[in-house]
Amino acid sequence: MEGEVNAHKLSLFQESGIYLLDDSNAVFMDPVRVLNRFYHRFSVSPSTYYSRSFKSPTPSTEPKRKRKRKSEEPPPLNDRELIALQRHKDARPLLLAAHECLMKSSELLDALKTLKSESTRVCLAGQHSFVDLARVAPQLEVTLSLRVGDADTDADPHQPQNGSQDSPSFQCFEQKVFPAFNNLVANDTMDDAVAEILNNQYIMPRESCFYMSDLGQIRNLIPAHADSGFNLIIVDPPWENASAHQKSRYQTLPNRYFLSLPIKQLTHSEGALVALWVTNREKLRCFVENELFPAWGVSYAANFYWLKVKENGSWICDLDHFHHRPYECLILGYSTGKVNNTDNQSKFKPVKNDRVIMSIPGDYSRKPPIADLLLDHVPGVKPPRCIELFAREIMGGCVAWGNEPLHFQDSKYFFKKMDK
Repeated sequence: MEGEVNAHKLSLFQESGIYLLDDSNAVFMDPVRVLNRFYHRFSVSPSTYYSRSFKSPTPSTEPKRKRKRKSEEPPPLNDRELIALQRHKDARPLLLAAHECLMKSSELLDALKTLKSESTRVCLAGQHSFVDLARVAPQLEVTLSLRVGDADTDADPHQPQNGSQDSPSFQCFEQKVFPAFNNLVANDTMDDAVAEILNNQYIMPRESCFYMSDLGQIRNLIPAHADSGFNLIIVDPPWENASAHQKSRYQTLPNRYFLSLPIKQLTHSEGALVALWVTNREKLRCFVENELFPAWGVSYAANFYWLKVKENGSWICDLDHFHHRPYECLILGYSTGKVNNTDNQSKFKPVKNDRVIMSIPGDYSRKPPIADLLLDHVPGVKPPRCIELFAREIMGGCVAWGNEPLHFQDSKYFFKKMDK
């Protein structure tokens, strides 16, 4: 009986990318499978999504530095570090229990061994910096190729169609040209779309949009009517981070910039669930709790953990490493929207605290697609009207806003299915 249950759970995982562990408060996620549910002719390539985790170590040619002698006693922790340490101690039993459930799920761990061997047919290409392009070419245009009708062919959307009207490839695609910046570009079809900018191709999932701009233009996304607002708002701010700055991964912003985000104006009239990614810095956690959520009009609901593991299920680093923990936090809260309707507040569903989401991490700063795990707590209309702020990729059924929402949509992260 137990074997049948596990086989069923594994079958669901193969389709959905989400595996419910025996501990009901913990799940394992394969982001590639989750994302691929929104693509038809293309697939996200596991070898590029997990490039950081699956990269083979290369021997260093640099001479080894002499290790500094450790001082007899480490310097005492300051008050903020002591609070951070206590947060970690509180979370530690939850993380250990979730990880233990993962390591007992032998059928899931066996399935993870195939991730690296899955298709590696990747379209390699150079990648543009949209932050730079917005400065030097603000009038840049994007050509969006949309498949129209019901034709199911291997026709190239960038090649002229020479068939007759009876041919299945006749006018299979239509092209639309839009401003690339400060403009909403939408794929409102049930199929993938190909966006082309300066000869680079970017793959858009079905029913998705992106708005590429700096922070000063975000208010253009505020709907004219609250009934057209968003009831799921995911925020992944570019927090000031020494590692990101040193590695030139992306531009960061001081915390005060995030206070101006128009969360309440973006919120649907029936309210919204707000999901905010944060690091483990205590200064940041205090800022969110004492300044950011109050400024947004968001009430705290729960705290989730994203626990990062390797393909064999082990931690990516020591759980108790003080300056580099193998987990990040997702803070959830509720926004009542433009109108401060106290009735809405009472209708919000309580969220079970301390849920643990485990996955193999992708590229630097890339977060797993967590919308499916939040649906039960999203108030109002279904399917939810979703927006992701500071997005670097596009989710199906979601509006992606940021200064580089096409970053992980570059064709080099995908392969084309041969039979589509």
